[in-house]
Amino acid sequence: MTGAAAQPIRVLVAEDQSAVRAGLVLILGSAPDIEVVGEAVDGAEAVRLAHALRPDVVLMDIQMPRLDGVSATRRITAEQLADVLVLTTFDLDAYVFGALRAGAAGFLLKDSDAATLLTAVRTVAAGEGLIAPAVTRRLIAEFARPGSAGRTAGDRPAPDPAVLEALTPREREVLGCLGEGLSNADVAVRLAMAEATVKTHVSRLLAKLELRSRLQAAVLARELGVVGP
Repeated sequence: MTGAAAQPIRVLVAEDQSAVRAGLVLILGSAPDIEVVGEAVDGAEAVRLAHALRPDVVLMDIQMPRLDGVSATRRITAEQLADVLVLTTFDLDAYVFGALRAGAAGFLLKDSDAATLLTAVRTVAAGEGLIAPAVTRRLIAEFARPGSAGRTAGDRPAPDPAVLEALTPREREVLGCLGEGLSNADVAVRLAMAEATVKTHVSRLLAKLELRSRLQAAVLARELGVVGP
C-alpha cells in the first residue's frame, strides 16, 4: 500500500491455541499498515466473522475444532469473502494439499519469524498469492507429480489440455510464469509489461480456467507443461 491515506490491511486471525493467537495478533498489530479486525477460535467462527467483518485476509490455522481450516477456507473462498493465508506446521502434508484445493491464496509455516509473517500478509493482500518461494515451489512440484500426496484421495483427475484453448497467447505466457512461482513484479520484468497489466491477465486467466487462486493456476501450469517465455 502507498500513501499516508491508504487503508490498513484488515486481518482476521483464526487460531485455536490462545497463546499462539495472541502472539500473531501482537505481531500483526505492531505494523502500522495492518489492522486485526477479529479473532476466531475455530473454523466455524472464522467463517461467521468473515461474513460479518469482510476482512482483506484471513490468517487461518489448519487444525482447529468444530470446523477445520481446510473446510473453513473452502467456504470463505467460495463466497469470495477474503483471501486466505494458511498457517501450517509442515510445508508438505495432506492438510496443505487440501487447503490448496480449497482455494488458499498462500501458505506460511508457523515457525516463520515476525518479518516473514508481515510480508506474507501484505503479499496476499496485494493479490500476490505465491509466497515463501522455497515452500511454494516445493508444494507446486509435489502436487503436480504423478502419484503425489495431493492425489491420494483420487479426487483430481489429470487436467484436460483443452482448457488452455480459452487463453490468449499472452495469458498462456503469464500462466507459465505462475508455474515457475514468479510474483507479479517478476512476471512484469520477464514479459516486459506493466505490473498492473500482469494483474489483469492473472485475473482473467483465473476466471477463464475457473480457478480460485494463483496457486491452483501454478499447479495447472506444471501439470500441463505450460512454461513461460
